[in-house]
Amino acid sequence: MAEKTISAPQHVADADTSVNVEKSHKVPLSAQQRVDAAVKTRWSSITSNPKLILIALLASFGGFEYGYQQGILSQSLVMSRFTENFPTVVASSTATGWLTSILQLGGIVGSLSAGFVGEVFSRKYAMFSGCCWTLLGSYLYIGATAGNPALLYAGRFFTGLGVGTFSSVGPLYNAEIASPETRGFIVSFYQFATILGIMLSFWIGYGCNFIGSGGVQSDLAWRLPSIIQGIPAALLAIGVWWMPFSPRWLVKVGRDDEARKTLAWLRKRGLDDDEVTAEYLEIKAEALFEQRDFVKHFPDVEEIRDGKSGRTGVLKRELYGYLQLFRSWDNFKRVSIAWLVMFWQQWSGIDAIIYYASNVFQSFGFSTGTIALLATGVTGSVFMVSTLPAMFLIDRLGRKTMLMTGSIVMFVSILSVGIIVAKFRHDWPNHMDAGWAAVVLIWVYIAGFGFGWGPASWVVISEIFPLSIRARGVSIGANSNWLNNFAIAFFVPPMLEAWAWGTYIFFAAFLVGGFVWVWFVLPETKNATLEDMDRVFGSHTGAEDAALLALAQRDVGLLDFVMERERRRTGMVEEED
Repeated sequence: MAEKTISAPQHVADADTSVNVEKSHKVPLSAQQRVDAAVKTRWSSITSNPKLILIALLASFGGFEYGYQQGILSQSLVMSRFTENFPTVVASSTATGWLTSILQLGGIVGSLSAGFVGEVFSRKYAMFSGCCWTLLGSYLYIGATAGNPALLYAGRFFTGLGVGTFSSVGPLYNAEIASPETRGFIVSFYQFATILGIMLSFWIGYGCNFIGSGGVQSDLAWRLPSIIQGIPAALLAIGVWWMPFSPRWLVKVGRDDEARKTLAWLRKRGLDDDEVTAEYLEIKAEALFEQRDFVKHFPDVEEIRDGKSGRTGVLKRELYGYLQLFRSWDNFKRVSIAWLVMFWQQWSGIDAIIYYASNVFQSFGFSTGTIALLATGVTGSVFMVSTLPAMFLIDRLGRKTMLMTGSIVMFVSILSVGIIVAKFRHDWPNHMDAGWAAVVLIWVYIAGFGFGWGPASWVVISEIFPLSIRARGVSIGANSNWLNNFAIAFFVPPMLEAWAWGTYIFFAAFLVGGFVWVWFVLPETKNATLEDMDRVFGSHTGAEDAALLALAQRDVGLLDFVMERERRRTGMVEEED
């Protein structure tokens, strides 16, 4: 009999790719053409499915908490009542530094532990644990009394555990519930929520500064911002029980029927819809491939992979899973990209401005605290406004374009600030126009970050990993954010004092490094499915890996579905005898 060749249908194959029926067990299929077709109706898909947007917004409340914490402490440190109650904290730069950075220490622990919790208990239950930590931290903080700041530190640390957990799980969950053509938009909700939190923290702190009577500030002035902080965490803790499980996590733990129903519900399609079936089988095949690949590399833990060893076995599996991050060049390359994209993001200098915005503006010659605080409030507003167009453009322009554009804008503006500070810092009173120019350039710098590195970096780390290491890989990326954030919080104050204008040049140099890294190292990931990300990174190029993936696709029925769909599409279905 002559060998038959059938063109791969739209939802699973690349353009110009054909699938040989008899040899299809050796050739893995791609989902790219299905995505290319869906891109054409991207915005109608978004507007016609508001429940997906609402779920993603709710999952992004953790980002709000993250941003809110970045901005609120700097406001409290200048409140008269806070300084009277806790003079040992305010008077000591070391104590102030620890109060600022202990949040990052909690974030480091939270982001790492989130990988384990997200794998074992699900993404949404990991978010619930983050809510609990954040609520505990918020209300421990307001329990501190005059002369006894211990609960301030405890509250900040536990809040850090919560927002660190959110930073790993929130973008991951949104990436796994989104369709590939809308993933950048959906995942960028997390960054939008972060920026919204920063902006509101600036203005809430400014407003709370006036709470009191008779010229005496009330304790509520510094406590109310922390009370407000607990509200989004409480809402998410309640709402999480109505949020669906990630369909990819459901497949991974063997709850296949529920995964398919969840996909149909998320996509607003019927259970037997071809697109739902295609996406489900692609996820299923990828999960089976990763499972078999794990067993191939760790044959001694096959029993654990079969779920026969209880919680101890699960823990052992997760530890081996972290080891798997570094056992192959493909995995190590993705881990390195996740870690480095957050490294370059943080050393762009963004959190140096966010944490110490009031001090930075005062250093431009604005001795009046009110002007500096108002300029800080505008900074938060610029941040949010610049993030909005990024959310709508990221899936059209691509991650690399936005990162490089943001780098250029940030480099030019912060380099200009450094030049202005170097020239006029010894005579600001006679050069107030230069001071205002520096303020405006800081706002431009903030806008560049809000458009580029802000949303794009979180999207990248949430989408580049294969299913078997996705939660752990994202936790490594989020941990990099927290670790470098911690370093910024500690090193920037003495840098500003000792280097002055040199600090801005220092960050400009890192922006050049980040631009070069994105240009030469980072692959473009827009519109690729999570299951097709291996193609983007050039993985499974060896015959053994390709055959293993194709075999998984055959075993879950994807190849049969492909051929049946193609026969129906071309009118080749033969009537049964």
